[in-house]
Amino acid sequence: MTRRSCAIYVTGIVCAHLLILGIALLVAQVFQTMIHSRLKKEMTLTENSRVLDAWINPPPPVYMQYYFFNVTNPDVVMAGGKPSVTQIGPYTYREYRPRENVSFLENGTKIYALNPKSFVFLRDMSVGDPEVDLLTTVYIPVVAVMNELNSYSFFLRTFVSMWMNSQGLDLFMTRTVHEILWGFKDPLMSKIHSLKPDVDEYFGLMYKKNGTHEGEFVFHTGEQNYLDYGKIDTWNGLRHMSWWSSNQSNMINGTDGSVFHPLLSRDELLYIFAADLCRSIHLGYVNDEVVKGIPAYRFAPPSDVLESPDKNPANAGFCVPAGDCLGKGVLKVSVCREGAPIVVSFPHFYQAEAKYINAIDGMNPNKEEHETYLDLNPTTGLPIRACKRAQLNIILNRVSGFPKTKHFNGTIFPIMYVNETATIDDESAAQMRTLLLIVTLVSNFPLIIVGMGAILLLVLIFLVCRSRQRKSEVKRIDFSEAFHSFATAKDDTAYTQVSDKPDDSSENRTSQPMRNGSYIAMSPVEAQKC
Repeated sequence: MTRRSCAIYVTGIVCAHLLILGIALLVAQVFQTMIHSRLKKEMTLTENSRVLDAWINPPPPVYMQYYFFNVTNPDVVMAGGKPSVTQIGPYTYREYRPRENVSFLENGTKIYALNPKSFVFLRDMSVGDPEVDLLTTVYIPVVAVMNELNSYSFFLRTFVSMWMNSQGLDLFMTRTVHEILWGFKDPLMSKIHSLKPDVDEYFGLMYKKNGTHEGEFVFHTGEQNYLDYGKIDTWNGLRHMSWWSSNQSNMINGTDGSVFHPLLSRDELLYIFAADLCRSIHLGYVNDEVVKGIPAYRFAPPSDVLESPDKNPANAGFCVPAGDCLGKGVLKVSVCREGAPIVVSFPHFYQAEAKYINAIDGMNPNKEEHETYLDLNPTTGLPIRACKRAQLNIILNRVSGFPKTKHFNGTIFPIMYVNETATIDDESAAQMRTLLLIVTLVSNFPLIIVGMGAILLLVLIFLVCRSRQRKSEVKRIDFSEAFHSFATAKDDTAYTQVSDKPDDSSENRTSQPMRNGSYIAMSPVEAQKC
């Protein structure tokens, strides 16, 4: 066997083995199952793990941006005219949210943690100085007091109204952005504090929320089931709330939005419990994204999250009391926030009914600036980019006994909205890309084997064709050489003819008779004598 034949046989054997092995592994999904099992095991909150460290101290920087609606025509509003507002902002703060008092429960299947948040102002990312910039907005403590007194006697409401007028308290106020956001000593609240010491004399939209947490959480670690990774087991000791009017609405579903289980599917709905909204919301798949070279699925709340109960009966449970419902795109949360009739929505009433948008001059909802979304890597379930956007509003109703409210008819008045954003940092993105590359290579290893087998198959075909071509050429060369040898031998043979012409030999020219010659055996012979 020649060396060339050995090469062909070896290539064929290796090619066959690679193709058979690769196809078998591909059909059985051995490597894909192995890597998925490893991900399910690694993406859990276990002691002394990188996942736990990242969960306790999230590396991506989080920014909280506050936008306010400055009322430009308060006198017109008081006279029954259409409110006009202008948006001012952002006032940007860096948000720090490490988890504290972390402890494992029930053999490591659950984990307890507090999540305090602190904010540091960033002047270079803001439009101005919040301690200098002035803002005219609804005087929320006044509205809260009027709303609270709505169930009391008419004479008490009239007395309180007269006292407010004597103190110069109106339905609109002008304060600095810092005061409205982080708090100021309010004369109305101070008076109430003197009567009810448990009522704080300070008011602010974020008062006492810098450095505090939203409650005590117990999460599932994912140790028993990877699909439960990061899901909330209890909040402040509760598995169900009691504010809403249905069991489904009172459920605490999903995670806190910081983590999700690995191996996400485009078909599933993700649930997030938002403590500031007092409810759980769901997000659906929108489209594929790429963030810093990392593939991601974008999930966002569909329009039915804040749909009216007429079109989405599941939302009837958020009507308190039962049957007292607002329209599409708004949610009354005053049931879990004592005091003012607070309503939440998406910024500029995005995805809300037109009547709310048209009631206020200055509302310009659009998807790009006002949509809430999460970009999640489907392999790990980790957020790559997130935007949480929510707007705080207040209902301005007519309250008997308070003449200044006589022109109000339930207008939902915007106060401010927040834009909480986070994007994976460059270092974490590089580590993520490396991890995903390894996962891709291992998962697709059978394809690599099949590819190598296919390449060897092409090499085998080439070698076989080349071998046959060389054999054909050798046969042609041997035939040519044989033919050439035969032709050469024929050219070298002598033919001597016996002629009837006289012999030129001087010796026999006259004395001997003429000789006749013949061709015998293709070699010269001498003619016989007659």
